[in-house]
Amino acid sequence: MKVLLLVTFLTFSAIAVYAQKTPYELSNKTETATYSQVMSYYTALDKKYDQMKLFTGGQTDIGEPLHLVVLSRNKIFDAATLKKQGKRILFINNGIHPGEPEGIDATMMLTRDLLEGNKLPDNLVICIVPVYNIDGCLNRGLSRVNQNGPVSYGFRGNYQNLDLNRDFIKTDSKNSLSFQALFNAWKPEIFIDNHTSNGSDYQYIMTLIPTQKDKLNPILSGYMTGTLVPYLYDKMKSSGFELTPYVNSVGETPESGITGFLETQRYSTGYAALHNCIGFMPETHMLKSFDKRVQGTYTFMEHMIAVVKRDAALIGENKRRADEQVSTQTTFPLNWKLDRNTVTEFSFKGFEAKHKPSDVSGLQRLYYDRNSPFERKIKVWDHFEPALSVEKPLAYVIPQSWEKVIRLLKLNGIALKRLTATTAIDADMYLVGDYKTAARPFEGHYTHNGLQLTTTKQRVTFYKGDYVVMVNQPGNRYIVECLEPQGGDSYFTWNFFDPILGRKEHYSDYVFEDVAAALLKSDAALRQKLEDEKAKNPALANSADAQLEFIYQNSVYSEKTAMRYPVGRLASVAGLNLY
Repeated sequence: MKVLLLVTFLTFSAIAVYAQKTPYELSNKTETATYSQVMSYYTALDKKYDQMKLFTGGQTDIGEPLHLVVLSRNKIFDAATLKKQGKRILFINNGIHPGEPEGIDATMMLTRDLLEGNKLPDNLVICIVPVYNIDGCLNRGLSRVNQNGPVSYGFRGNYQNLDLNRDFIKTDSKNSLSFQALFNAWKPEIFIDNHTSNGSDYQYIMTLIPTQKDKLNPILSGYMTGTLVPYLYDKMKSSGFELTPYVNSVGETPESGITGFLETQRYSTGYAALHNCIGFMPETHMLKSFDKRVQGTYTFMEHMIAVVKRDAALIGENKRRADEQVSTQTTFPLNWKLDRNTVTEFSFKGFEAKHKPSDVSGLQRLYYDRNSPFERKIKVWDHFEPALSVEKPLAYVIPQSWEKVIRLLKLNGIALKRLTATTAIDADMYLVGDYKTAARPFEGHYTHNGLQLTTTKQRVTFYKGDYVVMVNQPGNRYIVECLEPQGGDSYFTWNFFDPILGRKEHYSDYVFEDVAAALLKSDAALRQKLEDEKAKNPALANSADAQLEFIYQNSVYSEKTAMRYPVGRLASVAGLNLY
């Protein structure tokens, strides 16, 4: 039986390859390709066409390499050379959630059609990750119970059970490391990450999440909202795949209004925005048939290729100007909040939401009546304001011991310098006061929030080989938003620096009693400071232990590095010898 199945599989794969038909097409549009079928298909195209090259990237958690398909009309496949030639780069990612596989199948067909029809634009290079979450793609089943096809598909989590679309800053997976290496090698101007939505029912086959307009660089945001998004809405409608903003309902149903989606740095498009790349997350609707979802994804990518080809020069100039602007930007928002006072309207095509007795519980349940379609104006809240901003320093100084931080900065193209000698440096250092930690793990981390900081000027010894990061580069957003601990997706939030949150030394009460008494006797300023604090704080005045702790914390014996964020902010690098 196993031999028969193997022969059948190999025969099926051979048909798909030699006929240049995808498994999706050969299955009457009911099946999505397996990982081995995907790679066999692209390998065959690579052999047949000299305008395509299949690259092997770094490893993934499952032990398979991450691949990149590059389509280049002039048959040049070196990223640096193509950039010098002024080519735009469109980067398409598929299968980050392999249970949402439309992008996998649509991109296979699109690649073939562009090559067979000799349709590749001259001014645009297309980079494609055939399957990002290879781990989840190999784990096939029926885990998305609400989804209308295909017959079977991959799983959302990867081999570590991580959601890879939450892993672009913390980078716990090899998949993320390998993806970031490819992304930063090619430096795309436009990014597409193909998905499938869930949630309420409505008439649309496709929803769309562009990069949140308020957190994108204004030059890029202006083009995206004024030109690119309207073009896509118009063309998709004329192609029979009318778009709606992603349906993130305020209440139980879309009629209550929808809010914009704030894709922070942990998400693929939020990560792309850190690099001044306009990102799109098309989300086909899970309840529509699989063939319509695949065709909608195909059509969206077709129109994107057309508009990037048309506006290639403008897109390139916008990116150049945005990089230049960010290099000199001084204020950086770290966290955002929805502005509920700014509202627009959208003509939404939905189905009436109704209630009826449940066949399961007998209680009332929600359902959408497809026999009662409607089109009506709904409210849209899609304006976000900075909730917290920070002024950048001239530079950051980072101890070399924080190896993962250094590795990720380098991976993301950040220029680093190093101290040539051990040096005492005057730096602004953050002291961590209170903070909150999630009660349960999220994606493998007990994340921090509600951070309270004080800033103190200290003379700190940094050692030969420690790193200095000048904040005068196109990657400033990545630098500041990852290194400033208050940020919602900062390295601190994701537990990179947790060792500093615990003391390594302390005192025995009965011994320190005598030392504390001597300190108060010899240090009038400390004695007065204690009295002043006791007058303001009755709890301190009534606690012997708290008073000992206060004296310890304000003495020469206190542990200077406990609760001190180890990354220093520099106002000057004068006198520092760097290489």
